[in-house]
Amino acid sequence: MKILLAAVNAKYIHSNLAVYSLKAYAEKSLAQSDCGGLNVKPDITIAEYTINQQEDEILRDIFQGKPDILCLSCYIWNLTCVENIVREIHKVLPDTHIWLGGPEVSYDARAVLGRLPEVDGIMMGEGEKTFLELVRFYCGGTESLAQIKGIAWRERSAGKEERIRENPWREVMDLSEIPFVYEDMEGFEHKIIYYESSRGCPFSCSYCLSSVDKCLRFRDLELVKRELQFFIDQRVPQVKFVDRTFNCRHDHAMTVWRYIQEHDNGITNFHFEISADLLREEELELMRQMRPGLIQLEIGVQSTNPQTIREIRRTMKFEEVGRIVKRINSFGNIHQHLDLIAGLPYENYDSFKASFDDVYKLEPEQLQLGFLKVLKGSYMEERKEDYGLVYKGRPLYEVLYTKWLSYEEILRLKGIEEMVEVYYNSRQFCYTLPYLIGKCEGAFSFFEALSLFYSEKALDTISHSRITRYEILLEFAEKLLAGQREGDEAGIEKVRQLLTLDLYLRENVKNRPAFAGEGRCTKELERDFYEREAEERRYLQGYESYDKRSLRKMTHIESFSYDVTGGMEERRTVLLFDYLNRSPLNHQAKIFRILECQENEGNVLQK
Repeated sequence: MKILLAAVNAKYIHSNLAVYSLKAYAEKSLAQSDCGGLNVKPDITIAEYTINQQEDEILRDIFQGKPDILCLSCYIWNLTCVENIVREIHKVLPDTHIWLGGPEVSYDARAVLGRLPEVDGIMMGEGEKTFLELVRFYCGGTESLAQIKGIAWRERSAGKEERIRENPWREVMDLSEIPFVYEDMEGFEHKIIYYESSRGCPFSCSYCLSSVDKCLRFRDLELVKRELQFFIDQRVPQVKFVDRTFNCRHDHAMTVWRYIQEHDNGITNFHFEISADLLREEELELMRQMRPGLIQLEIGVQSTNPQTIREIRRTMKFEEVGRIVKRINSFGNIHQHLDLIAGLPYENYDSFKASFDDVYKLEPEQLQLGFLKVLKGSYMEERKEDYGLVYKGRPLYEVLYTKWLSYEEILRLKGIEEMVEVYYNSRQFCYTLPYLIGKCEGAFSFFEALSLFYSEKALDTISHSRITRYEILLEFAEKLLAGQREGDEAGIEKVRQLLTLDLYLRENVKNRPAFAGEGRCTKELERDFYEREAEERRYLQGYESYDKRSLRKMTHIESFSYDVTGGMEERRTVLLFDYLNRSPLNHQAKIFRILECQENEGNVLQK
């Protein structure tokens, strides 16, 4: 019996933990019983695709495998693609039994079966035990689908009218029963590794389906330690915990964080979604000691409007979140990703502007401006009429407008989101942005004006090279500073030099862009520096095997007429850019002042 578990991921670098868990649990359980009671031995395989692939390519691959049973994992980002595959694959494999599972079909299973007659049934909610029983059914070990909890299915009986039946939901399982799915890392090269140490969520946020599963449970910590050690030994680049609120249980979080800190291999990064205001002093002190880049934190703020926070049933004290985020920022070793959601109840345009500015002031490494998705089965969906909430009828079910926020304002926020992605989240303009934002009412006003500039110039309709983004920002700065005190050539020159600094922080550009102007560093200064550095090795670590000519190619020296890294005083500063030693948080080159005034010579700078 050929059974295919298929996943359609958002990107190639993603992997689908769910299908691997289903396969591992079923195979372990069947092996323990030696497939007892089965008439046919199951052959379970996994296929992963992406939404960027041609659907014909996916169809061809599934058809060539000719599975007897096809199980597809459904999420908000892939449901349209999955439904298309289902309709077409049934035409060429009419005898294949098709089952769906995942959060996007669990909470309206009857409706899904109603619009997809090709589908035999849906696994609702937690799937490991349900999938095992389906395998037993099709292989002759279970007499009837009516006996299997956690499914909605299409009952077809000879001489009777077809009907859809929905069995009771399954009780949640012990998370420690699920086998570790990464015993063999083959096939996971160049992919993010997802890992689960808990299920459920203690909170009840109205926009989120995690709040539906109120039974919070944790994987045995001794198992977790062994599995983390496997990742560490394999030198996996990144492990992303999918736990909804990782630090909701203090002892669990501390044990994991202490273990990875004590067994750090200098390479592996661990990503956690946390609630910042739950962090205790003990956890913060441990974080302070971690290697830069060992962990990164994703923190969902969503809004700073107190009325909005209450209405969406969110537990969050923004004052405490702000204090904690700033404290972690002061450590200089942890990437923080903060989220906002546009389209929430009681959040109008001005309110969202305030939320944005509040979060921007915390200076996270990334600020994600997202838009409300109205998920099937969520409390937000139940209240849509009360909120005047209108959203797209197909996935991603994204908000179009609300009682408080018009569609026109949503479109304006979309433009701002793009500017934040390009100019802030890219971390390519870390020195230029603070200077320009200082000339505006605030960060939101700056990105709003920049977005309007793009629109007026029709720049938002075409793709741009990285260098062009710098040139556009310089042109915008000229408009922004016009009429201000620093609207003269001196003010524009400051921006030009800040852009040059930002550019060389990210890349050792060989073809100097026009906006940077002529280099101010003399050939004599460069020659003397590299001759001295080749002998003394005062600044550059890790370059010991390279001669002065190689040092010159592998690094960069730039002269500025302003102190671009500090207070913008009009004093000449010469910086050395070290590209071999980059910040693990933003990938910027390490920089040194090599000429300014004697007391500052050799200072290491990082933004």
